[in-house]
Parts: sequence; C-alpha cells; structure tokens
Amino acid sequence: MKIEEVIKSTVPLDAAKKVILNFTYTQNVIGDKFHEILKPYDISREQYNVLRILRGQKGSPANMCIIQERMLAKNSNTTRLIDKLLLKDYVTREVCPDNRRKIEVLITQKGLDILSELDPIVVEHEQLFANNLTQQELEQLNTLLEKYRTLNN
Repeated sequence: MKIEEVIKSTVPLDAAKKVILNFTYTQNVIGDKFHEILKPYDISREQYNVLRILRGQKGSPANMCIIQERMLAKNSNTTRLIDKLLLKDYVTREVCPDNRRKIEVLITQKGLDILSELDPIVVEHEQLFANNLTQQELEQLNTLLEKYRTLNN
C-alpha cells in the first residue's frame, strides 16, 4: 500500500517527504510486530537490545559506556534498562575491581536462555518482512538506507 493511501493524503507529496513518512510508518509496523513478540516475555525492545549486546561479549562483562555506544536507540536510559533486567535476573552488575567508578554488567544464564528461546522467533519476524524482497533487493535496500542516513554537512 502506498504511503499516500495509508495517511489518506489528498495532496501530492514530494519524494523526500514520502521517504521520511515511509521510514516512520515502516518502523512502526516492524516495531509493533516486534513488540507483540516480546510482550509474552515481559521485555522491551531496548532490554532485548541490551541482552543481545551482553551476549555478544561472550562471557566478558561490559561497562555502561560500551552498552550505551552499541545501543540502537541512543537516547535509551541504560541504567534504568539494566535495573529492570537485574530485577528479572537476566544480568548481574558489579563494581569493577580495577576501577571502583566503573560498573560491569554481565548476562546471566537466565538471560542467555531467554535469548535462545527468542532467537528463532526473531529470525521468523525478520524473514516475514524480508520475504517480500529478493536477496539483491535486500542488499540494495541496506546500501540505500546506509547511504540515506549519512549526513553530508
């Protein structure tokens, strides 16, 4: 469905505006579907992102700065996210023995287990949208998205 139909626009939209509207609408469609997947597990997209970052550490702890710089949503409150994951026993948090001002976060087995359970569901979610495109179109879309978000000031 064209974006003009979605928003019921009665005036022509220029290409730049259509791209932004399409991004926003598509992000919401994908995000809403992902939220449905995560809801039974009582975790948010941001919490899921933190767990994936920590799993990627392969058993090494990550400090708050590492987590924050790898977050997809850069405006997330990392401390609050970690606090919520702590309450669910998905992570541990300890003071770094070498630098007492540094907090180290480590994913627990319970956190790894929830990700293992979610992995096939998330892959299915990704494929649901990818199935509309060929491999070449997916690669082209990735190239265009990377090019589009690069600002030339």
